[in-house]
Amino acid sequence: MSKAKKDIRVLVADDHTIFREGLCKLLEAEDDIVVIGEARTGVECLALVEKLKPDVVVLDLKMPEKDGLSVLNDLGGKDASTRTIVLTASEDERDFVEVVRRGARGVVLKQAASELLLEGIRKVHRGEMWIDQRVAAEVMRAMTRPPGAEQQARPLLTEREQDIVRLVTQGFRNKEIADKLSIGEQTVKNHLHNIFDKLGVSDRLELALYALHHRLVEAP
Repeated sequence: MSKAKKDIRVLVADDHTIFREGLCKLLEAEDDIVVIGEARTGVECLALVEKLKPDVVVLDLKMPEKDGLSVLNDLGGKDASTRTIVLTASEDERDFVEVVRRGARGVVLKQAASELLLEGIRKVHRGEMWIDQRVAAEVMRAMTRPPGAEQQARPLLTEREQDIVRLVTQGFRNKEIADKLSIGEQTVKNHLHNIFDKLGVSDRLELALYALHHRLVEAP
């Protein structure tokens, strides 16, 4: 009876008809997801967001009339209750960082398993951030580049905090970080709490993206 209230209302925007229709069927098969609209172009996507007020937009980056980045820019001024997850074939971490900078709450590769997209939609709907594991690997790889000259000023984080950021971006959990650094797991949690406060991030994925943007972790 209350199912309608629990549905995650999704708008799918992709210009490839076969892919879009297949994706819609996949989403509709889930008990908690309902597809309320389909868009073939960026302009159509924006119009449908305005009309239908979806909970989540699944957005392709490469579309006619307006590409995904332009759509994200325009969505930034609309209802904040609509969250966007980008579904892309790109493997360039610059694209991943840029879409998050423009307001996307999730990034999933088109090559990924469908379960990852479904999990991503649910987490983004709950207000969390969701980054495909392969995307996170690209972020980690980018973090091994030397920092830019503009980052030579006094670091915001201590050396220990930088160690923890580096291990977080490599996918290690708190206990593993504690073992590697020979400190207690609670100490790791305390450091992470301080790091989140200093940088204004709310979770580990946002931390990795922030560190990528600002080159907080120097190359080994």
